[in-house]
Formats: sequence, C-alpha cells, structure tokens
Amino acid sequence: MASNYIAILAAEMNVAAWQVEKTLELLDGGATVPFISRYRKEMTGTLDEVQVAQVRDRVAQLRELDKRREAIIASIEEQGKMTDDLLRQINQAVVMSELEDIYLPYRPKRKTRATIAIDKGLEPLAKILMVQNMIDVEERAAKFINAEKAVNSVEEALAGARDIIAEWVNESKTARERIRNLFVREAAITSKVGKGKETEGNKYENYFEWEENLMKAPSHRVLAMIRGENEGFLKINIAPPEEKALEILNRIFVKADNDSGEQVQMAVKDSYKRLLSASMETELRNIAKEKADAEAIRVFAENLRQLLMASPLGQKNVLAIDPGFRTGCKVVCLDKQGKLLHNETIYPHPPKNELKQAINKIQSLVSAYKIEAIAIGNGTAGRETENIVRKIPFSKEIVAIMVNESGASVYSASSVAREEFPDYDVTVRGAVSIGRRLTDPLAELVKIDPKAIGVGQYQHDVNQTALQKSLEDVVVSCVNNVGVEVNTASKQLLSHVSGVGSSLAKNIVEYREENGPFASRAALKKVPRFGDKAFEQAAGFLRIRDAKNPLDNSAVHPESYDIVKKMAASLKADIKDLIENKEMRDKIEPSAFVSGSFGLPTITDIMKELEKPGRDPRTKFDYFEFDRNVNSMNDLHEGMILPGIVTNITAFGAFVDIGVHQDGLIHLSQMADRFIRDPNEVVKLNQKVEVKVLEVDKDRKRIQLSLKK
Repeated sequence: MASNYIAILAAEMNVAAWQVEKTLELLDGGATVPFISRYRKEMTGTLDEVQVAQVRDRVAQLRELDKRREAIIASIEEQGKMTDDLLRQINQAVVMSELEDIYLPYRPKRKTRATIAIDKGLEPLAKILMVQNMIDVEERAAKFINAEKAVNSVEEALAGARDIIAEWVNESKTARERIRNLFVREAAITSKVGKGKETEGNKYENYFEWEENLMKAPSHRVLAMIRGENEGFLKINIAPPEEKALEILNRIFVKADNDSGEQVQMAVKDSYKRLLSASMETELRNIAKEKADAEAIRVFAENLRQLLMASPLGQKNVLAIDPGFRTGCKVVCLDKQGKLLHNETIYPHPPKNELKQAINKIQSLVSAYKIEAIAIGNGTAGRETENIVRKIPFSKEIVAIMVNESGASVYSASSVAREEFPDYDVTVRGAVSIGRRLTDPLAELVKIDPKAIGVGQYQHDVNQTALQKSLEDVVVSCVNNVGVEVNTASKQLLSHVSGVGSSLAKNIVEYREENGPFASRAALKKVPRFGDKAFEQAAGFLRIRDAKNPLDNSAVHPESYDIVKKMAASLKADIKDLIENKEMRDKIEPSAFVSGSFGLPTITDIMKELEKPGRDPRTKFDYFEFDRNVNSMNDLHEGMILPGIVTNITAFGAFVDIGVHQDGLIHLSQMADRFIRDPNEVVKLNQKVEVKVLEVDKDRKRIQLSLKK
C-alpha cells in the first residue's frame, strides 16, 4: 500500500510523488522532522517542517486505515460473502467512514428488530414490498401469519417487513453518503438548558436557547456546548431539516405510488428517525468535535510556540522574587548559568510590613552577587513588590522585570524540580523558575507540561493524545530551531533535541558531570549509546561554545565541515577567517561547491550560518513596564489608555495583562477597524500593546479592552 500512500499524499499536498517518497523513506529510516527539514533539503525538494510532519501524520492515518481494511476483509471472507466487486470497493476506500459504510451490512449484528423479523420468516415479504409492484399488500402479508413464530396478524407481518426494510435503508451505502452530505451541509446544532438546571448551570446561559449551523460554528462554541452537556446542564441535538432528509431517502427507495410504495415510505421514515439520523448525529458529533479540537489545538500550539520563542534576557546574574503577602516574598540569587547561589524570605507587605529590612536585604544581595537584573513573578503581590523594587536606589542601573509565572507552581512541585533541588522547598524552586524564565524562557519552560502553562483554550476538553502530540511537536521544533548548548543544558532540554530522547539526554549529562565539558561535537560519540545514527540526527542542533572548531558552535552539520574547509582553502584562509571576514565570504560562489550529496539549498544554508554562526532566531529582549499608577481593578476606569502584555490568544480574542492581577479581554471585534478572523493576524503572545479600557466589571472580575484608537 506504500505506493498508494505516495500518490494520495502527493495529490493532497500538491507536491511531486518523489518528494513524498523520499520523505517517507527518511521517516521510516528513523530520521526526525527537524533533521529532515533542515539537513535533507535536496532529498525532499526543500519540504519544510510543516510539510514533513504532514507526511508523517497522514501516512500514520492511512496505515491505520489499512489495518482496519485488513480486519474487514478477513471478517467478510470468514462469512463467505466476499466478491470481486466488494473487494474492489473496500480497497478503493480512502476514508474510514466510507470503509465502515461498505462493511455495515456484513458487520456481525446484535439482536435488532430486523433480525427478529427475519427469524420470524418475514424477509421474503420485505423483498416483495421493496419491488413495489401493484399487489394487494394485505392479502400477500396474510400468507406470512404464523402463530408458532409469533406473527399473529397482517399488521404484525407488515410491521416486521418494514423493520427489515428500515435496516436495509440504514445499511445502504448510497443512502448513508447522501444523508451524510446533507448533515455536513445543513445540520444545525441546537442547545437547550436541562430541566431544572437554569440556576446551577448559569455559566452556560448563552446556550440555554441556541441554534446555528454545526459546521460553521466556531471551535470555542462547540466545545463550550459539549462541556455543558457533559456536565449535565445542556441538552444538544444535531440534525438537518427532517423533511429534506426524508425527501432524499424517498427519491432513492420509493419507486411507486401504490400500497407497496406506501409501506416502503413508512419504513424509510422509521429508518431515518430510529436508525440513520442517530447514526449520522453521532458521526457528525465526532466530526465537529475533531474539527473543534483541531482548531483549539492549533491555537494552543501557536500560543505555545510564541511563548517558547519569547525573547531571552541572556546570561546575567539574576535576583528573582516569588511575591507573597502573609507568607512573604521568596528571594533567590542565580548566576549567569542559572545556578542557585542563595535564597531567603523577606516580608515587605502586610501583615509584617518589614519594608525597610526588605529593601536593605535586596540592596545587599544585589551588591554581594553582582546582580544585573531582578525578575518578579506577576502573581499575588507582584505589582506591589515591583513598585517597591523600582524605588530602591542601587549603586548601578538594575532592571526590574515582571515575569509571567504561569506553571511555576507546577514545576516547583514536579519530580523534575525535586531532582534538581532536593534540599529546597517548593517556594524556592518556584522563585528559581521565575528567574530562569527571564534569562531563557525556552530552557525553563520545557521542564513544564505545556498544558500547565496556561496559554490554551478548552485544553482539557480536546483529544488529549492529539493535543500532547501537537504540543510535543512544537517544543521539539522550537528547541531545535534555537539550538542547545550541550555543556549547560538540562537533560529536559536535551531530551527534545532531534535524535536524543530522555535516556540519551541523561547519559549526556552524566558523562558531562563525570568528565567535564565537551570540547567538541565529535566528543559526544564517547557518551554511552550515542551511536552514529543519533549523532547524525542530533549534532547539527547541539552547540559547543568556545570549541576549537568554530563550526561546533553553529548550525552547520559536521557532515558539511569538509565543504567549509574547501571554501576556506579556495581563499587560502582558515574557517575562523571565513566567519569573521564578510568580504572574504562575498568572494565565494555557492554553486562552485555543489556536489552529488550537497545541493544549492545546503550550500546556501551554510553561507547564511557562516555569516552569523549559532545565531539565536529569537527576537532581542525588549524591556516593559506597567503603568505605575494602576495596580488593581479599583484603579481602572473606562477610557484609560494602558500598556499591557498579551498573555493568551483564543479564537474569540486575546487576553492582556495590564498589571491588575486580572487579565482583560480584547474581543475579536475590538482588535482592528477591519474584520478579523484570527487574533494572530493582529497580535502575538508576549507582545507589548497599548489598550483602551472599555468596561470594568468588578463583581465578575471582567475587563473589556480594545486595540482600536
């Protein structure tokens, strides 16, 4: 079936068959998506990361389809009912619903009204009625009265025959296809409040009397209604206009305007109401849920990517504060590598109000540990702590930055944190996470389950397997896009590097601790189980700062080092000269170094990397400060213009932190003067924005904001 996969994917993706074939070969050979898209461009025709992942995922779907196909063929053959035409239909099916429709008449049945009627000997009567000749229906039905088989009247005989016909209608491939198409086009999702649930379920009040076209309904509304139903507050129905469905079915099955045709028409109506509509509703629910899940997962994944790729402050000595009132503010000092040097607790806020002591302590710590920046968590007491810190006089300029602490508490209680800091409690670990999050968000956030970071939409309602897979893809993509310094990276960060994984990451860290820092990429081969395949997949994404060979701190893969040596030799220079001298690089003609193994795409990538080896693709860090006069919702009033940071993006708008412990919402309609479908057209996560306050609802803790001027 592999050749079928290639043809299907090539058509779906609008690429050449050979591109799909080569990509599939690489994937089946154990190559990762980042490696293929970055270092095998010639083989795939420069398919990007998204396209390579599409090949991987679609082939997995097709392989699952083939497993089901094989099981269906075996089942029908076991029944002795396989024909050449049936086998052809099964082999030509390209989606699961089509395959299941073909199999439905042959699926082993539990006892149904139709099987009971067949056992009563009424199938011949059903066949007679289906022909729809001009006959005396009651006279013909009377011949099937049989007390021994519990057929005691003409009506019982006709009812049993109609039950059989109803099942035939339900199992008709043509009928199912046409009714499915009707459901997709015109089915409405209707939501009503459960009896007596009006008060208890008031958070779903918008959906107490709701109706809209199912396939046009946005993801967040579908998921909200499904959640409301699962919690017992709503009742959902999915159906197109019944008269249209019956009209379609009658055109297929009712062939005569006579008594037999009338019986068939009755059976068709019963089939639709009792069997077919329920089956299609279930199927459409699944389709709508999958569609809504896919959109919610897409939004979550995009948010996560933006969060992971947030600007790093860089290697600096940091003092981090996890603020609190009654329990105090936990303070930690970290060196440039994020190592914990000191921790203690200060109490600048009520009820202790030890403000002077707290200020003196921060001043002394800044001096003692040569602090260059102060990170302050944005949770409880965050703004109050920030206001104190910004007023402290230091002997040198110190920047104080609010840090989004979502997920820090999850990290601090995790096994990862316990392993990293076994002798410290959760408050210390949380403060460390806040500080490290400032210097390198990616390196710190990979230690936390993405679902705990708080940038999703209905993340607990979507398919968890699909969500986990998508988020893992994003993490892997970001880690490999940025690259990893192998001598300082945690094993959690290393585990996301192409070809590494958790076991090998652990081996790398243990080897590093026992033998000291790696002097070169080649030295990685000394790590237990770091074989040639793993080295091939991982080496280009790992960095060795201050290595003897400057290429070891770049994205140039070791397999391409000889090309760079030839470039340098052609100019009678060494690699370092080539990196440092732009005029020298400009003399190189990339096409002159194209060979059988390395095409122009690879040579072009090498030239870009030589221009700025090991460059960080993340944007430069940009300092931000909230309005110092606004600290709580009590300070807000309509019409205010305030600075803020985008903290979450959903299908219906974006949430913005304006420094009052409650994020405000910019609804889609308030994002621009033009019509916007996707908030990502206007804003990105962590973006600094200027917003206008439209409405403040203190009771419900809701703030409505606008980007419109």
